[in-house]
Amino acid sequence: MPFTDRRDAGRRLAARLTGRFGADGVVVIGLPRGGVPVAAELAAALEADLDVTLVHKLGAPYQPEFAIGAVAHGGARIVDQKAARHVRASEHDLAEIERRTRTELASRARRLRRRYPEVPVEGRTVIVVDDGAATGLTAQAACRKLRGLQPAALIVALPVASRAAVSTLRHYCDEIVCLETPADFRSVGQWYDDFTQTSDDEVLRLLGV
Repeated sequence: MPFTDRRDAGRRLAARLTGRFGADGVVVIGLPRGGVPVAAELAAALEADLDVTLVHKLGAPYQPEFAIGAVAHGGARIVDQKAARHVRASEHDLAEIERRTRTELASRARRLRRRYPEVPVEGRTVIVVDDGAATGLTAQAACRKLRGLQPAALIVALPVASRAAVSTLRHYCDEIVCLETPADFRSVGQWYDDFTQTSDDEVLRLLGV
């Protein structure tokens, strides 16, 4: 069943998760940009803290929309070796793509953290939220980074995802909650009536800054 928009997706996730956690111990982490409106609805319903983890896919050389990996600001790196071989991306290509991506993430982090300090997650239940997952690479990178910060539990919550992404993500978190895993999944956007791109300004507004 398609979602009206990202807010609708967040409310539906909230209906699945409300009542499971005590608010004091929960941090909801949205993956910018599109995951933040979903996460904001969930955090409001759970009365939980809201934050973001800055992640970005590594796009293939000459095919930047084709993901061959992902990085999170602060160190985590995921590479889909099969996808990288498919597009004949060399180690030099990967290193250069990663360098450019990390430079962009560092710039975004400086702008964000001047206005919105990072929420501590150690010893708390962390729910990582995106608007969906085709490959799951960005969520994997986020989970790898967050796992290093020693949360009590790490949960991934998605409105929709490919079955392959869900299967892989299970290895990176303690639990995955996904509302829809359609057999005919082709892209995240096909499962939304309104999939308008989320802006940086909208992310800041949702964070309350």
